[in-house]
Amino acid sequence: MLNFIIWNGSPEIMSIGAFALRWYGLLFALGFLVCQQILYYMYRQEGKPERDVDTLTINMMIATILGARLGHIIFYEPTMLWKDPLSVFLPFEFHPFKFTGLQGLASHGAAIGILFGLWLYSSWLIRFSKKEVDLKGNAGQEGSVQTKKKFGFFIERRNRPNQSYLQVLDRIVILVCLTGCFIRLGNFFNSEIIGKPSDNPLSVVFINRVTESITQDANAKDLVEYITVKKTNLPNGQDGRVPINILLLFKQGVDEQQARSFVTSNVKYYLAQYTEFVDEPNLHPLQYDVIKGSDGAYSARVQTFGIARHPAQLYESLSCFVLFVFLLWYWSRYKINLPEGRIFGIFMVILWSLRFGYEFLKINQVSFEDQMTLNMGQVLSIPMVLVGIFILIRSYRKPATII
Repeated sequence: MLNFIIWNGSPEIMSIGAFALRWYGLLFALGFLVCQQILYYMYRQEGKPERDVDTLTINMMIATILGARLGHIIFYEPTMLWKDPLSVFLPFEFHPFKFTGLQGLASHGAAIGILFGLWLYSSWLIRFSKKEVDLKGNAGQEGSVQTKKKFGFFIERRNRPNQSYLQVLDRIVILVCLTGCFIRLGNFFNSEIIGKPSDNPLSVVFINRVTESITQDANAKDLVEYITVKKTNLPNGQDGRVPINILLLFKQGVDEQQARSFVTSNVKYYLAQYTEFVDEPNLHPLQYDVIKGSDGAYSARVQTFGIARHPAQLYESLSCFVLFVFLLWYWSRYKINLPEGRIFGIFMVILWSLRFGYEFLKINQVSFEDQMTLNMGQVLSIPMVLVGIFILIRSYRKPATII
């Protein structure tokens, strides 16, 4: 019977030198691309200009990334602003040079960024096009007014027709749910935002960080052919501790002494470092054996305990997808007589209430949260829910807007 799942997938799809294509980045971008196509469909159905979709998509991408990054820094790591300001927006490490992406994005910050970005979109027209400009004669001289076409950026304060702030929010939050589904799936590939230890039969042992570190060890390149992880028949421990075997196949020519030395030093080191994924006491001797195969190559079996945890990322990903389907159905049924803010209010109440509840199943992201009754994610979710309740009540008190 299924008593836990081992996740040993790589967060990278491929790498070329210092640059790597990661599942998180691909899913993040895929979320925006898919949502853009859905937005085209929605605008066609409502008779709105499709050219606005491109402007709205760019606006959303910038607002999401900037808001999410600044939100993480302000809410979780404010000291980075003066300790390492370059890392706030630079996705690189310089010693040695390596592309890392933005390490830390906060969904609450993304929400604030989106709210501000959509206000700019609905209230200001920004375009790059030709425009007729009046050219008058010199001051004090009479003459006819001439016009000339100029090419460039033009910004004007004007509401978009049939695209009020709340109307835009009602449509965009549907797509935010789908994008959130993709992003949380990317978090799963990265083994981040993990849940608390669990004995649930669908709990997950996130072991890929450990095996990836062992594989990337400087000595492993000359010694190890591949690494895999399997379950064992030993009894489970407490608090999600489950027995696993880490199996290493060494390359041809590696002798038994080299294999044992690598296991007892390098493998033991990484098992002791990743205490959030495995339970391997640093002072206890490592349980392992080394076997010589029929082809002369050695293999090692390391016995340790993985920590099975709630796959909180998958809980949120699935919830976002279900909410996306529900809100898209609600829009398709009532879009003609949809009160402003109705979908936005439903979204805010349901999504952030779920986020508040899921936080009870997650480990805290930063150490200062351990001293809090409610963690930062829950504290930030409360005002989001209250905003949703206010907007939802307002939508029932005001008549529907025909669009």
